[in-house]
Amino acid sequence: MLGAMTDQLLREDFLAQLGACIRDGSFVKLTLGKPRGPDATLRNLLVRPVTLRDGPRLSFVWRHERQDITKNHAPEDAITELAALIGSDFHSAHLFTTARMAQLEFNKKGEPRLTYGPAAAEKAAGEHDRAKQRLLTAESQPWLEKLGVTTAAGTVRESMADKHRQIHKFVEILSHLAAEAALPTHRPLEITDMGCGKGYLTFATHDYFNLVASRPAHVRGVEARSELVTTCNRIARETGRERLDFVQGTIESTKLPALDLLIALHACDTATDDALAQGVQAGAALLVVSPCCQKELRPQLTAAPVLAPALRHGIFQERHAEFATDALRALLLEWAGYDTKVFEFISTEHTARNLMIAATKRTGVARSAEAAKKIREFAAFYGIKSQALARQLYFDLGA
Repeated sequence: MLGAMTDQLLREDFLAQLGACIRDGSFVKLTLGKPRGPDATLRNLLVRPVTLRDGPRLSFVWRHERQDITKNHAPEDAITELAALIGSDFHSAHLFTTARMAQLEFNKKGEPRLTYGPAAAEKAAGEHDRAKQRLLTAESQPWLEKLGVTTAAGTVRESMADKHRQIHKFVEILSHLAAEAALPTHRPLEITDMGCGKGYLTFATHDYFNLVASRPAHVRGVEARSELVTTCNRIARETGRERLDFVQGTIESTKLPALDLLIALHACDTATDDALAQGVQAGAALLVVSPCCQKELRPQLTAAPVLAPALRHGIFQERHAEFATDALRALLLEWAGYDTKVFEFISTEHTARNLMIAATKRTGVARSAEAAKKIREFAAFYGIKSQALARQLYFDLGA
């Protein structure tokens, strides 16, 4: 009886905090996960404050497997609806306010656990900036200068303008993905950037988690070129980034320990598959990759005869191979227990076509027969007999 009362008090405490921050304007967002309702396609619910012509509202974005459905509610109506959903239809709730983050999780027995984390890095409703908001602060200036992105005065070098935009866009995307993933809050995060190159985004990832989001994280960059590893380690030490280090190795050969977040941008051809397989096998809660040079499947593709006249053009063959490769990767990740998003990142000097695949580990059933059936049907349609990620996940495309 006492345990049941305590459980109810934890839920009521969380709901009281939710109602208070919505009413006083400190509410930033709410994410509900672990859906337990009858709709098997529902993934999560994201709630944010919006201002419409008829006044302040809370926007409910119901995220399903193939579509998002948005509904706007008056604040008090929203509070009532959320109270009915939390603990029944959803067994995970992350409340972000300007003061702190509160997380209410229910275990398989329905018992709640309430924990707290640092304040959200986002702005509350009603706050505005005249200048464009940047998630990286002046604390990042030392490494931006040493890596040649900015001058000593903090001005972006003309030749590095695209790279500067890429860095900030990546951090913006990462902030949203991290908020949705079930990253641990009770210990420092373990993050690896595979094939990190000169380390621009590795440094940015370190600064976002450790300095902006106030979430302690050990960040490691893996790079094959020893001179870049030496340079990046030197800059990390010179700028006082003790939780950041770089090691020499390839994506394929580097063995990862337990991991929370894996990043691999512009890993060429099957190196992207190597990185994804490493992340899955290490149990990462979040995978973020940007593939390029998808060559492996091109010789195998035997598309429907109706497409043959178009595919005589090399550019269409190339894009066809890119689509088939990345679509198959997303399907395999979903079979392996992840929810995936595929979207355009940002154009860089490396490639005009810049796709990003983000995969968030879900709780619940993975490797279902239905997911496997979809993968094999897709592979059969294109005549795909073998693919790097499938091999590393021990998935038989021909079964």
